[in-house]
Amino acid sequence: MMLPSKIVCVGRNYALHAKEMGNDVPKEPLLFLKPSSSIIREGEAVVLHPVSTHIEYEGEIAVIIGSRLCKAASEAEAVKAIGGIVALNDVTARDLQKNDGQWARAKGLDTFCPIGNPAAPPADLDSIELVTRLNGQEVQRAKGGDMVFKIPFLLHFISQYLTLEPGDIVATGTPHGVGRLSPGDVVEVELVGLSRVSNPVAAAN
Repeated sequence: MMLPSKIVCVGRNYALHAKEMGNDVPKEPLLFLKPSSSIIREGEAVVLHPVSTHIEYEGEIAVIIGSRLCKAASEAEAVKAIGGIVALNDVTARDLQKNDGQWARAKGLDTFCPIGNPAAPPADLDSIELVTRLNGQEVQRAKGGDMVFKIPFLLHFISQYLTLEPGDIVATGTPHGVGRLSPGDVVEVELVGLSRVSNPVAAAN
């Protein structure tokens, strides 16, 4: 899979996750970007960079834009622009996130975006089930229908501000149950029956 021109992410899109982080649910989607240099694939290591002392997993449902541009799109048009669904781990340096107020460093470090293999989107996007496991133990479970802002609306909203180009990725937010990573951990994000990505966690060399 070619690297996307951008990875657009949505923050606080599950009410229980917003609550566990001590935040209110936003009135409209909260957007940020991850660089394509943060992408890794199945089996590659998430590196615990020494610039942070607190790094966490965030399992997410992500959308890959297909062959058509998505710009100023209606919800119906935006859904037609979906080329695939993919498991994604929005790895986050939580201490940097709190210190900075904006999230470029916290979310953008190398290896901080594990991505699985894409699958065809189901007809019912709300039915997509996300499961995150840490060392084989389930730590997150949610469905697309649990989101505050559902996938068609997210794509419509984003496309009013940013042109989504073929291959671009939209990460739709993480549910509650985020947690800390340590060297030797294995973290897996699965979209049940669709896509998965599993990665070991390693200290920086």
